Amino acid sequence: MSSHPDAVAAKRRLEILSANVEMTRALGEQLGARLERGDVIALQGDLGAGKTNFTQGLAQGLAIVEDVNSPTFILANEYFSGRLPLYHIDAYRVADAAEADAFGLDDYLNSDGVTVVEWAERVRAALPSDVLWLTLDYRGENERRLEFSAYGEQSAARLDELKHAIGS
Repeated sequence: MSSHPDAVAAKRRLEILSANVEMTRALGEQLGARLERGDVIALQGDLGAGKTNFTQGLAQGLAIVEDVNSPTFILANEYFSGRLPLYHIDAYRVADAAEADAFGLDDYLNSDGVTVVEWAERVRAALPSDVLWLTLDYRGENERRLEFSAYGEQSAARLDELKHAIGS
């Protein structure tokens, strides 16, 4: 691991207002269709902001057929039915980067698939320097602001592909 997102400026940014859950999932699906082995997506946002909804869409973009649910109590769910494995981590109950290392976060981050980390701010120091960070904020009952920040070349490429796909 090298410097984490607090220490470097984002290479690319994208802000999108999502009008509803369906749009949030659709954005996840668009990104998921473009993800490659080794991509890491860090999700940050309050409870109910849409992190799991976004991940459900991302799984659809990876052609995952299982139902995707937040792994809050078990820390990690693994899905192998898509074009790439998806490792869905929920760091809500993880105290810090040291505890994340103890449960094997590094193994997921260096795996053969895509890793999505909900509540990523709790384990920021354990994340690689090349990460696509997504912050989800409430803007109304159904509306959310999604702010993507790409740290590193691989994440910047993914964000450029997403921008192109959605016409931004």
